[in-house]
Amino acid sequence: MADLHMTSHHPEHNESVSSGHTIYSEILSVTSIMRKNSRWSSSMQTFYTKDSALASNLGLRRPGSNNVSTPQQGSREEDLMSGFEELKRALRSVQDVSSIPIADILAPFLAIIRSPLSTGPITSAALSALHSFFTYGLFTKNDQSVDAALAELSSSVSHCKFEASDSSGDEVVLLRILTVIEDCMCGSWSPRLGDIEVCEMLETVLATCVQMRLSEALRRSAELTMHKIVRTVLSKLYILDPASEEKRLLSPPSPLPDDPETGNQPVTSTTRSTEDASRAQKLGSAPVLVNILDPHDRIHTDSTRLLALGVLNMSFEVCGPRLGDFPTLRTMILDHGCKYLFQLAQSENSSVFQLTLRTISIMMNTMRKHLKLQQELFLAYTLDRLAPPVTGKPSRLGTPVQRSGLLSPRTGTPRAQSPNLELLDDADVEKGSPTPNRPLVIPARGSTRDLLLEVLSQMSNHPSFLVELFGNYDCDINAENLFDRVIDLLTKGVYTDYYGESLPFSYLSAQYLCLDLLLTFINAMATRAAVPGTEWPTGYVSAEELMQRKSKKRLILTGAARFNSKPKTALTFLEENGLIYHDLCEEITRPQSLARFLKSSTRIDKKLLGDFISKPENIDVLQAFIGLFDFREKPIADAMRELLETFRLPGEAQQISRITETFAEIYFASKPAEVKSQDAVYVLAYSVIMLNTDLHNPQVRKRMTIEDYQRNLRGVNDGSDFSPEYLQAVYDSIRRQEIVMPEEHTGQLGFEFAWKELLMRSRQSGELMICNSPVFDKEMFRSIWKPVISAITFAFMTFEDDYIIERAIAGFRQCATLAGYFQLPEVFDYVVISLSQATSLLSENLPSEVPVYAVVEVEGQSITVSSLAVSFGAHLKGQLAAVVLFNIMNGNGNAIREGWIQVFEILLNLFIHSLLPTRMLQMEDFLGGVSMIPLRGSSSQPIRLPPRSDGLLSTLSSYLMTPYSSSQDNPVPSASDADVESTLCALDCISTCRLEELYAQIMQLDLEPLVAAVRSLEALAYERTNARLQHESDDVPVDESPRPLPYDPASVFLLEMMVSIVCKTPAHIEELWPIVFEHLSLLLKSSQKYSVLLVERAVVSVMRICLILAAAKPSQLRDQIYLSFDLLGGLPPVIANSVAEQIMSGLILIVQNHREVISSQTEWNIVLALVRSSISNLEAARVSFDLIQRLTADGPEQCISADNIAGLVAVLDDFVTTAGIMVKVEQQHARHRPQPSSSSSPVIDRGRKAVDLMFEILKYIPSLTENHSEARDKSRHQLTLSVLVSLSRHSASASPEVRHSALSSLSRAVLGPLVTVPRSDVAEVFQCVLWPLLEAVIAAPSSADTTESRVRASALLCKAFMRFEISDNISGEDVTEHWAQVLDYLDRLMRTDQSDQLSEAVLESLKNVILVMHAAGILVPPLAVEHGDTRDELQRQLWHVTHDKIERFMPGFMESVIPLSSATVRSSIEPSTTAAATAEKLNSQAPDVVPSETATEPFARASIV
Repeated sequence: MADLHMTSHHPEHNESVSSGHTIYSEILSVTSIMRKNSRWSSSMQTFYTKDSALASNLGLRRPGSNNVSTPQQGSREEDLMSGFEELKRALRSVQDVSSIPIADILAPFLAIIRSPLSTGPITSAALSALHSFFTYGLFTKNDQSVDAALAELSSSVSHCKFEASDSSGDEVVLLRILTVIEDCMCGSWSPRLGDIEVCEMLETVLATCVQMRLSEALRRSAELTMHKIVRTVLSKLYILDPASEEKRLLSPPSPLPDDPETGNQPVTSTTRSTEDASRAQKLGSAPVLVNILDPHDRIHTDSTRLLALGVLNMSFEVCGPRLGDFPTLRTMILDHGCKYLFQLAQSENSSVFQLTLRTISIMMNTMRKHLKLQQELFLAYTLDRLAPPVTGKPSRLGTPVQRSGLLSPRTGTPRAQSPNLELLDDADVEKGSPTPNRPLVIPARGSTRDLLLEVLSQMSNHPSFLVELFGNYDCDINAENLFDRVIDLLTKGVYTDYYGESLPFSYLSAQYLCLDLLLTFINAMATRAAVPGTEWPTGYVSAEELMQRKSKKRLILTGAARFNSKPKTALTFLEENGLIYHDLCEEITRPQSLARFLKSSTRIDKKLLGDFISKPENIDVLQAFIGLFDFREKPIADAMRELLETFRLPGEAQQISRITETFAEIYFASKPAEVKSQDAVYVLAYSVIMLNTDLHNPQVRKRMTIEDYQRNLRGVNDGSDFSPEYLQAVYDSIRRQEIVMPEEHTGQLGFEFAWKELLMRSRQSGELMICNSPVFDKEMFRSIWKPVISAITFAFMTFEDDYIIERAIAGFRQCATLAGYFQLPEVFDYVVISLSQATSLLSENLPSEVPVYAVVEVEGQSITVSSLAVSFGAHLKGQLAAVVLFNIMNGNGNAIREGWIQVFEILLNLFIHSLLPTRMLQMEDFLGGVSMIPLRGSSSQPIRLPPRSDGLLSTLSSYLMTPYSSSQDNPVPSASDADVESTLCALDCISTCRLEELYAQIMQLDLEPLVAAVRSLEALAYERTNARLQHESDDVPVDESPRPLPYDPASVFLLEMMVSIVCKTPAHIEELWPIVFEHLSLLLKSSQKYSVLLVERAVVSVMRICLILAAAKPSQLRDQIYLSFDLLGGLPPVIANSVAEQIMSGLILIVQNHREVISSQTEWNIVLALVRSSISNLEAARVSFDLIQRLTADGPEQCISADNIAGLVAVLDDFVTTAGIMVKVEQQHARHRPQPSSSSSPVIDRGRKAVDLMFEILKYIPSLTENHSEARDKSRHQLTLSVLVSLSRHSASASPEVRHSALSSLSRAVLGPLVTVPRSDVAEVFQCVLWPLLEAVIAAPSSADTTESRVRASALLCKAFMRFEISDNISGEDVTEHWAQVLDYLDRLMRTDQSDQLSEAVLESLKNVILVMHAAGILVPPLAVEHGDTRDELQRQLWHVTHDKIERFMPGFMESVIPLSSATVRSSIEPSTTAAATAEKLNSQAPDVVPSETATEPFARASIV
């Protein structure tokens, strides 16, 4: 046989061996074995070889030829042997074997196979011969008898008979039969087999498979043969036309002719149903295989079902998608196939259960397009079995389930298993379920659970699985929310607590599988997002319509849940949401609208529904509800069945009566046959209910007969009887099919009824919508992201398997990608938060004082071995989470909102433990260079670094630097080698995270995420400052004042980071400024309670941001600059002095670069107020004076205006005052030291220069007030007066340099042309300038410098009087008052200082004034009596006052200056001419000792001798 097989594989060898030789050899092989048997062992045995035919041909007559019939072939031993003899003779008589019909060649072999006289070895040899014929290709010839030969062969093999001997020999024969059948059906000639032949041979193989008395090896061989045959047959479905095959299948079979030669009719007993079955067998699996699966058929054992399941599974694998194209096969699978498979899925036999699940899985994968509701049912059942075990109390994780017996095909909306996935209120979940009385199943355990999860994995092993669930079920009002339920199961299945303590098996594999399924779904969604997916087909319901259905479904779920709890309150909700009463019109009333909703909603509790509509107040709803049924031409049994299947009859008799009466009214209105009145319908309806209970209630022992039923209904049809036929039909209908009320049966009967409902729904629901479209991805991801990410986080932190960790990391990345793609920042935030928690870099309480950590040298680099560095370096998962976190964030910053808080907390923790890159720790200010943020408060000042030009966040040069200042007060601990190694690992991980790149990307964020980042920093900074301060204050007793907070490096770090971000994003300063200003204002308002460095950094931050505000275009934020300046101006003096240098540095930049923002008097006042506050700080005073000098002195930066001149004078006045105060303090505390000179003291030098600048300001006052108006004149006078007052005050300064400079400047101002005082304001000049000056010099301690000042002051007083009261007094107003005060001050000077220098100066000045007044005709002495007194009253009064006051301290001075003779002479001269001449004469007699005074004025040339 091996040679024969080899020849079959090498057809070219057939040329060496003829077909005749092969046939002859097989004949000899069979006959030789036959001769070994006693039947054919006699050598004298004769064989009947058609001797009657030979005698007839020769014209001879044989006795009994007409009366005795020839024995049938094969009926005797001789016939079996003679067949071979005739075949041998035929072979010898022909040259070409092909001329012999194949039927003749096979006839003797088939006779042996069919004959009961044959033995096992003989039959085996005959079967082996047939196998050889197939192997050598005997049937490949185009012979007309091939079809008949194959039919005969099929019949013979299927009806093989032989004498049994030993079991092993018999099984060899059966194995040969299987081989021949396989050759026949799997060869190239199989298309020529008929349906009957195929059916016979399949039945033969199947019978061999199920014969339990046969050996295991034979049965397994038969199974393999069965699989190969079915695979071969089903593979032809792809070339068959379903329409033509369906037509041929339904056509009546043609009559089959008898065998002309043998007279046998091997197929005549085959009925039409058998032929139909055989045709179906050729198209797919035979109905017998499906029927074997029936778990309630006790004929078949589990072994037989395993065989059928194997064949069915193989069928789906071969041509599952094609099976759905054949209506008959599709119907068979959708109905009985699915029903039996779903029932077998509850089998206790593990083999049956496993193979059933495998078959269901492959069936769903290959035929899911046709299995929409069946898939829903199986998935719902699977999810129920995978639910957690029953606990003693209700759980929000899932509804407890218990076994009820059978898988129920009642599909509906799922229970509210998860508040995250269901849009039901908590009250709804507690009070009622949208799907009442759901059939319960027992939770799966152990390997069963693993198998179910594996099946779920296989069913979902295509990328569009979730899309299909969501579109087909979750968006279907009458379907389960399978998408939600699957995700809910998988997410919770990852957690250990989900399984409880009662499950005695390892759940790790289940957790892994749940996670893997979740990540597979997320990967499919991410793939659709990355690659443009398929558009939603136009032939399906539009995506928009499906989403609307989804929204409506949510409302219906909530409404149904509320109805199942409290129907009355639910009606309000339904009406508010447009579920009822929205379709009201003339044809539709309110009861009808409500009845439509109640009838169409499958979520309503049927028991509650029956109770609700049967209440008296709802009778109109009951009528509308029953009115929705169409009872026309329906028997009353069918009408009652249809009605009672929609709700459950209530228990009260009155309610049943209302329902029955309403039914009777509506049914009678449909004009049923034989019913004469409505009362008859009422009684008949009651009788149907009672009959149904009597016939099908298992507790009723004696069943009602038809006679009993007829007797009970006598005379109820309006006084007459119903016809026996009518009642018989009602009785038979109820007896054959029970009226199954909702939720009443949970056994087989209920299952059958529910399955019928499912089939009815499947005809209306259509096919499954299959499309891998991303149209629903955003909505799906929006509803599942939180539990999914939580599950991934749990797996990442809990599991140790590298593959799972890798998958979890990929899941994080994909969730982040989807969050960015769908623009769901809350999702990205959740990813960031989850990964942040997994890093172990978050700390609940960061220390305000950083401990001293060990610092070691590694390869020339100093590293800090902190506690966090050691723990983080040893935590591999934390490092993985950190790398994933920051890799995700890099480039995706725009998708983050709330997650920034965790990121900045991580950075803060790294900063505290010396793990941040160096460049992220630097502080920028205006003093040149950058500073490092000190970690400890022992550093009174930040460490200064040289200026750098590469920006704050440039590439990090080294992570191994330790950039923090350290305290040497505490001993430095040592570090072990393991700690150093862990620290190096931590530093390497942080380097991989590329923190500096992320920091730089923050500056490039869009507005919304940028604002979120800054708000996060502000929130963290608030917790470290204001919140902490409030907490400390609350802990302090009432009688104690709170102590200032110690230095906190974290608050400085957060502040610097926040301000750096704001300064690097000037385009968004308008949105960021309010956030930062709020924090800065809180710091500066409580500046005395914080560390100096923090306040200093807050001030620098304010000034840096003010620079940005000043540069903003348009300058709509100018007011914010001055709010900031006000805030700085309100600092306590001590704080203001400590930060004055920073304030001035920033202020100078603003004034120099953005002077346009200072345009009003108020603004200048605020700016200059800041300058004044900095004068007490020596360094700040230096730069501030430089600024004022540039603003006031001639040059390109000079900026004097009416708005700032007063402020500038005030600032200069402060500088001069400071110089005087300094000299006074030094005089008091160091009298042994010489007074500082201007060359040795910059303060005095600035004071002297300030005096000069004030005089220079006088030059610009006229130009600022050119327009002559009363207001302008008043303004000019006030400006001038302010300068003069300041000069007057400082003319008595303790500093000689300042005093002399001030007196000189005052004299030049008062006596020079720069000052023009209106006559009305002269008194104010004397009152505010001159009198205070005299008071000051009089009160000054006597000294040489004081005497000189008094001399100059007295001269200035006299000259000012001569100018304002004599020269400018054109109108001749009374000067007595001012002159009297001048004389009084001169008197006081003379009395205070008795020095000759002062006396001579006063006398000369007084003499000059008197002469000028006399020359001017103002001071006129009395004339001689003989001449008469011609003076007016003013002249007499003035002379009297002058004479009296001078006589007190200079007796006789008046007579010496103005003798009577001169007075008489001058009385006749014009006053003005006399005054001018006198002044000219006086000026020519004495030199001018004040060279700076103006020489053009007559009175100005008066000298002091």
